[in-house]
Formats: sequence, C-alpha cells, structure tokens
Amino acid sequence: MIIEYCLVCDAGILPQVSWTTLFSKENTSHLCTECSGKLEMIKGEACRNCDRPLANVEPQYKVEDQCLDCIRWEKDGEWADMLKKNHSLFIYNEFAQEVIARYKYRGDYVLAQAFAPFINRKLHSITFDIIVLIPLSEERLYERGFNQSEALICASGYKPTRLLTRTHAEKQSKKSRSERIHIPQVFHTKESIPNQRILLMDDIYTTGSTLRHAAKILIEAGAQSVCSLTIARG
Repeated sequence: MIIEYCLVCDAGILPQVSWTTLFSKENTSHLCTECSGKLEMIKGEACRNCDRPLANVEPQYKVEDQCLDCIRWEKDGEWADMLKKNHSLFIYNEFAQEVIARYKYRGDYVLAQAFAPFINRKLHSITFDIIVLIPLSEERLYERGFNQSEALICASGYKPTRLLTRTHAEKQSKKSRSERIHIPQVFHTKESIPNQRILLMDDIYTTGSTLRHAAKILIEAGAQSVCSLTIARG
C-alpha cells in the first residue's frame, strides 16, 4: 500500500479506495482529514457578486444578497459590470491564512496540488472559455520565484492564458483598504479578445480591486464577460 503524506502537516493519509477515486485524479486528496476540516468551505448565504459569507455580517453592511462593498463597486459608473462574479472556495480563517502565506510568500509551491481538487470541482459549475492568470511584475516574480495564480491553474490540469502584463507597484498587503481600492491601473494588454468568456484565477479576494482592474482591461479589449475564482474570500 502506498501511503501519501499531507502537504500541510506531513501526516500519513490512508487511501480511501472506491470506484470513483480509482479512476479520477480529480478526487485524489493531498490533505489529511484534520487539515481538510480546518479549511472552511463557503456555504449558505453569500454575496451574489463576491461570495462573501453573509451569515455573520452586520445588517448595515449588506442589502439582501449583496455586501456593501459590492454595492459600492456596482454603483460606480467606472466599475459597474466589469467583474461579473467572483467565486471563492474557503473562508479566510487563520488556517487558510497560514497555508496561503506558506504557499505565496514562503515558496511552498507544492501546496498548489492541495488546492487543485477543490478548484476542479468548483470549475464544473462555472462557464468560461479560457482561464487567464493574474500576472506578477518582473520584480515580484523574481522575488517569489513563481506566479501563484499560474501554479494553481497548472496544478488543476488547465493551461493558463497570458493576456495581461503588470507594472511593478507596492505590495497590496502593505496598503490600507482605501489605498487598495483606489490603486492606479497596473494591468495592460496588447491583444484583442472578442466574445471570450474569461475566468481570472487568484489566491485571495480582499477588496476586489486587483480583479476588477484586470477585468476592466479585458472588457475594454473585447471580452464578453469576466468572472474570477479565488482560493479564499478575505
């Protein structure tokens, strides 16, 4: 018997053999039961635009099935309808923060494989023509050693499409919420992409600024629609 090891805590994972798991790589688990249990899937009532869980959101920060952030984005004439929908997999709890930090900032590239089965299952419910990665600037790519968006797409068995380039800017994690929302445009494209339904892939949705800036460039280049998929909703 071949025992795999959890990509987060290195605990042994006993294989659960069934006809489904026998013939589907998509159902292969790279996480032990304990670590899987610490990842909180987004379920129940969530914002129809960004997948923010609404169950514990104070009434003044939501209107029916929309969070206040998305209402503000959609009321702004410059940004309305740029990002059709963001899909997120997990609540950004302490465990998700630690795992994503290990992956994104500490170079634990193999953790992309841990997220891949969850991504694959979610992609079955999303309509898209191509998956476009969120690019890093040359400086940031050199610093990290890999593009976390590209790695997630490849680990899930898809081919990333490179339509965007990015100007170097200060890290988003160092900016306040207001500064993240009002960042200047950092994305560019030289390609025309008429009638394409595009899915952007990234690690975290926080304010939605990065994804909307990317979506705006793609819509201006002719895309029919732009959605996004992120590992966590911050």
